[in-house]
Amino acid sequence: MGANTESDGNGIGLDRYWKRRALALAGVLGAVGLLAWACGGGTGGAGEDERVRDASAVDGAGPPPPPSAMPTVTVTTTTTPGAGQADGGPCDPDELVVNMSAAKNVYAGTERPEFRVTVVSTGEGSCVFDRASLDVRITSGADRIWSSAKCRKEGEPKATLQRGIPFVDEVAWNRRRDCEGKVRARPGTYVATLKGATARKLVFTLR
Repeated sequence: MGANTESDGNGIGLDRYWKRRALALAGVLGAVGLLAWACGGGTGGAGEDERVRDASAVDGAGPPPPPSAMPTVTVTTTTTPGAGQADGGPCDPDELVVNMSAAKNVYAGTERPEFRVTVVSTGEGSCVFDRASLDVRITSGADRIWSSAKCRKEGEPKATLQRGIPFVDEVAWNRRRDCEGKVRARPGTYVATLKGATARKLVFTLR
């Protein structure tokens, strides 16, 4: 009523009223638009930065490059043969391991003491061993009773030794003081020794 009266009475007043209403509405709309733009722009920027950081993190968290292959080292060993025995030649005494053993240490009645001599070559290849070099000696105190080298038959074949393969020679004593067998050894304690070798002495008894 008042607005109509003012419009009817004074056209200028009505125009001012609507201008004020339009300005107020424009201000409200402007404020709302500005707020909406600010909110939208801030969210988009933050999201974009976040996506960039996430992409960087993913790139940085990738698997490490494979280690480079280690170089292969080849070692070549050259063996120089020593100055040992010639293949097929006489055995070198320094390359022979000799041992002597016996099955028992008491012999009664007519039992003959028997000794086993083992020879092993440590040299390269093969070599010829002279069996006559083996000398089993029987003693009683300072008394020399018997020698296998003196009583061995002449012309016995020599042995060919291969490295690490034992050669065995059986030596038997007939209980005589000499090779002819004229004098019989008395009962008692005797010692068997392998001459020229480091084999241990064997002590035995005749009954």
